[in-house]
Amino acid sequence: MGQMISMAAMYCVCNAGNSICQSCFGTTAAGTTGRKRSVLLLGLAVVMALWFQYNVGPSIISKTGYAWKAYRFIPGTGKWVYEAWYDSCAKYEHEPELLNECAGLGGVLRPTFLTTLYFSANAVATAFVPSLNREAWPAKYVLFFFGLAVTMFMDTDPFFTGFFLWLARFGAGVFLVLQQIILIDVAYNWNDDWVERANEADRLSYGSGSGWLQAIVGLCVLLYSASIIGIGVLYSTYDGCAGNAWVITLTLLAVVGMTAIQLSGNEGSLLTSGVISLYVVYLCFSIVSKNPHHECNPYLGENDVWGITIGLFLTVVSMVWTGWSWSAEARLTVESAQSAKAVTPSSSSYVQSSGSDTELNLDVPFLASDDQPTIGLVTASSSRMGEGPSMDQVWKLNVVLALISCYVAMTLTEFGTLNHGLDGNHNAANPTVGRINMAILGIAQWLVIGLYSWTLVAPRLFPDRDFS
Repeated sequence: MGQMISMAAMYCVCNAGNSICQSCFGTTAAGTTGRKRSVLLLGLAVVMALWFQYNVGPSIISKTGYAWKAYRFIPGTGKWVYEAWYDSCAKYEHEPELLNECAGLGGVLRPTFLTTLYFSANAVATAFVPSLNREAWPAKYVLFFFGLAVTMFMDTDPFFTGFFLWLARFGAGVFLVLQQIILIDVAYNWNDDWVERANEADRLSYGSGSGWLQAIVGLCVLLYSASIIGIGVLYSTYDGCAGNAWVITLTLLAVVGMTAIQLSGNEGSLLTSGVISLYVVYLCFSIVSKNPHHECNPYLGENDVWGITIGLFLTVVSMVWTGWSWSAEARLTVESAQSAKAVTPSSSSYVQSSGSDTELNLDVPFLASDDQPTIGLVTASSSRMGEGPSMDQVWKLNVVLALISCYVAMTLTEFGTLNHGLDGNHNAANPTVGRINMAILGIAQWLVIGLYSWTLVAPRLFPDRDFS
């Protein structure tokens, strides 16, 4: 009787856990894509990367901590694991801070390599069989953790700090460029979609489309107000050094310049300019908030339990959100624009042919309004803003997540550099601060400014070319 009760209780617990997982991470039924489970795998990689960076790596080279004791407990593995992690960092043996950072660098690259490998391979597989992306996820998670255990025995150099480090740098660079291009395209499509909705409403009932146009104007006011307020807050908060002031001032000038260029011609739209302006201000905040010096950044976390908890939590959330938001179909395709097609009556009694033209036969009376044929243009929208990708776009989802895995690895390691000891504040409470990350974000900011400005200027410089 007791055994039956325990089995029934275990069944109930397992069934309840499965129901919770299905509710939180989507189903695996036909028609689903597995996007939530893919992003969850990325989230697990981020968590493991941070754990390896600030705990596992340093504990192995110092021969302390639970991870080291667990591997040492297995006969013959302790020395193997130690040499795999320590040999590539031995040159820093007299500099404890750099030694720990070197071990942490190898720790970050291990789980991010696994997700990069998985998403890359899955992109190829799902290009032929899209349903693979929603199947066998328990096995995929188990294989991920098994692979993580295997990488503990792999030498950090030359594979991780050699081959994969350069691959991750390239992938992160591609993602930064792709990120800016996708954002500009989405901003343009957003404006076009709402304008087309207004036009479509007017065709059905004249004047009813004004609501969409008013929404565009209201959103523009909101975007620019947020941009201006954001710049004001940045001036008042990060005014501790001249470098921050220059970054904020150049951002303000860029916002004014882009808006002026857009308003001076017929290209672009104020909604698109507002979206790009707010994004540029956000990048400005990201730049100054990653300054590693206390006098320039008053919000650097203290390396205590509370500061570490907050720093790691925010890092995980931001990285997972990056994976989730940039894997939506609206970011992966340009199919959200309105499409139009001609509609003509199919019944021969209502039409007569005249050469190649099809016209209404006015000799046939219309007995009821329902019998009247439909002609003209109808519009159809394939916009799925905020939804996951359709099955034929699943391979793109995996490509983007592979690039994001590279981006995560480079963000957490400042593109594979070991100068954090010079910054003095790169620690578990501030996992992403550093001058290299500041520089990379600055490049991303001016890349999006340059690309959007070019979309406004190019049609004027080359009027004979089609830039649609």
